[in-house]
Amino acid sequence: MGSLVGWLGAAYPWVKAAHVIFVIFWMAGLFMLPRFLVYHQETVPGSPEEGRWAVREARLVSIILNPALLAVWAFGLALLVNVGAATETWFRLKFLVVIGLTFYQFWMVAYAKKLAAGRRTASDRALRMLNEIPSLATILIVILVIVRPF
Repeated sequence: MGSLVGWLGAAYPWVKAAHVIFVIFWMAGLFMLPRFLVYHQETVPGSPEEGRWAVREARLVSIILNPALLAVWAFGLALLVNVGAATETWFRLKFLVVIGLTFYQFWMVAYAKKLAAGRRTASDRALRMLNEIPSLATILIVILVIVRPF
């Protein structure tokens, strides 16, 4: 069955599996929301299509992004306490990237609310560039966790 690791004991592999599952959900949402914002920004202000994008964004945030973010943090912190990786360089760098992704999500959600209110403060190009952040973060996190170069 599961190995007895730290205070989680036999639950350790289940908590680790849950963490990875919710990371996948979170990343899926982080890949979708910026693309939604690009499409939303291209709509005619006040149009029915603009309203539909606002609804899609709100649903994505409430159904996928926010619950996944909370689960990633909860399971991740449990794993951190369990295995005590906080002093390792690879983990500290990963943790910084995860904090960055968390603030990235907060910014995207705030921008979705601005769009829903009819304010377009970012350029189309900036939104497209921001769309690449989750990809770069994923690459960095996977390398830090699997390869542990530091």
